[in-house]
Amino acid sequence: MTTPVISVHDLTVRYRTKESSVYAVDQVSFALEPGKVLALVGESGSGKSTAAMSVLRLLPPEAEVLGGEVLFEGRDLLALGDKPLRAIRGRRIAMIFQDPVAGLNPVISIGDQVAEALTSHLEIGKKDAKRQAVAILSSVGLADPERVAKSYPFQLSGGMCQRVMIGIATALHPDVIVADEPTSALDVTIQAQILYQLNRLREAQGTAILLITHDFGVVAQMADDVAVMYAGRVIETGGVQEMLERPLHPYTHALLGTLPRLDGQGGPLRAIPGQPPEMVVPAEHCPFIPRCGKVLTACRESPPPPLEEQHGHPVACYNPIWQS
Repeated sequence: MTTPVISVHDLTVRYRTKESSVYAVDQVSFALEPGKVLALVGESGSGKSTAAMSVLRLLPPEAEVLGGEVLFEGRDLLALGDKPLRAIRGRRIAMIFQDPVAGLNPVISIGDQVAEALTSHLEIGKKDAKRQAVAILSSVGLADPERVAKSYPFQLSGGMCQRVMIGIATALHPDVIVADEPTSALDVTIQAQILYQLNRLREAQGTAILLITHDFGVVAQMADDVAVMYAGRVIETGGVQEMLERPLHPYTHALLGTLPRLDGQGGPLRAIPGQPPEMVVPAEHCPFIPRCGKVLTACRESPPPPLEEQHGHPVACYNPIWQS
């Protein structure tokens, strides 16, 4: 088997609030292989963005990592000092944030922000960095890159800002890109262009991508492997085709059932009843019980066991949906 470029083991993250604590990520494990795309999928609040932010230790101050490890080339990123982490962050592992406009500094020109990504990690002069910044902006499909380099984020559209973020993230040819909802709030045409750019850059540079999304259309187009999260836990993993055609966990099955079909089969759109649980304390039973139609006595007695191979791919469920 290929050695993963990123391995996350038993990651647990808690957010502290004035009233209580929220276990946003609970014993999460997954692995990202070189040159592959792993999609973390789930509803808002499932913990996927927190898991992704933990990889680069970009969690807010109220977050606390209670356990686990994030291995990159055999080193635990959660235990690294600030200086060696800065050498990896941006250079070896880059981030594309969910809100591209908020992710850019509003008072610094686009060209200077791209150039800063170069000068922070390379021995390069400012003039050369600015010249390379224009070439980077051109490489991600921005027309008139000289004008864009002189512009500020508020002068660009959301799609243009997202291309800038992709340019910054890929400027140093990182081994891994963490892409947090890279196409959210963009229209369908711009979404397609952004996904094309990510795919093209992955093929050209062999970069692995950790893709956080709730859009199964993006998953089908981009991902090699899928990890479904619910209530802070990974509940099912597998290859993208297998997961889309033969989901085992009732939650994954329900998620796919909410998607519209072009052939008209399946009738009206279905919604998943209820709401995700508030993870104030780790669940003492299966957290999907209030929304599940396949509950067994075992589901009420204890949380499902860790992921184990059932009917073709790993799933954490006492009563998976088996389709022949």
